[in-house]
Amino acid sequence: MGIADRDYHRNTPPNMHGGIPRQPSRLAGAPVVKWLMIINIAVYFLDMIFLKYLFFEWGYFSVHTAIENFQVWRFLTFQFLHQTTSYHHLLVNMLGLFFFGHFAERWWGSRKFLCYYLATGVAGAVLYVILFYAGVFGKGPIQVTEEIWIPASHQGLVGASAGIFGILACVAIIAPNLKVLLFFILPMSMRTFAYMALGISTFVILFNLDNAGGEAGHLGGAILGFILMKFPFLLNFIGEKKGRNRRVVDARVMSDSKMKPRISISLDDSEIDRILDKVNRDGLQSLTEEEREVLKRVANQ
Repeated sequence: MGIADRDYHRNTPPNMHGGIPRQPSRLAGAPVVKWLMIINIAVYFLDMIFLKYLFFEWGYFSVHTAIENFQVWRFLTFQFLHQTTSYHHLLVNMLGLFFFGHFAERWWGSRKFLCYYLATGVAGAVLYVILFYAGVFGKGPIQVTEEIWIPASHQGLVGASAGIFGILACVAIIAPNLKVLLFFILPMSMRTFAYMALGISTFVILFNLDNAGGEAGHLGGAILGFILMKFPFLLNFIGEKKGRNRRVVDARVMSDSKMKPRISISLDDSEIDRILDKVNRDGLQSLTEEEREVLKRVANQ
């Protein structure tokens, strides 16, 4: 089937109601992102309202619990917990997942994306531990209230931020010129936004400012994200589920001397459909140079 035979090029567009095209949801084709959001939000309210912070108590990450007491499950569980004293922590992370997660999931495929997301979250906790033992932060007891102080090793780490910084690293590579609005006001490219976020994290860590431990988690997630994007074959042990008549897209990110991403694609209908879905959803201007080349090659076949 050629490009001209697809729905996008027919005289009567699909999904039309009263002459107004129905735009697909941002989460369409991103089931993992959708369920990650549902789980994070559900855990937050269930734990706060019904379980009296039982999830939080058994799931948060700290050097004392995860390393000194070998409770290794906390490397994963902390990623689904958020500060219960303020909803802003949850809100900001879910907005990041909503706005950027679908790009990464569609690029990796759902199974690899889930592994990528969780692995970058684990990497955030690992860097937290490394910098803690290196004495970069956590050098003294921490004041919880006016009367209560706790050892620095008991300081908790929670949130989806490390995985979301991994997603930012992914999107900054596959769509570096994607326009984002900082605080919904200041426009900048995705590459600039990612560099700025990483610069802030590095600055906070180096000068041991407030939330240096949390920023260590952010930086760890982004570092592993960049590594996996540079060497995507590291996740090749995870195979995408094959449909009855569907071939798997083989996509690899490679970089030239200027670190400009290129995508080598073994073409099939699913990849072409993905690109055309993007055109239908976001317009032709949203395509990367590589995606434009794919369409040109298909059109010339």
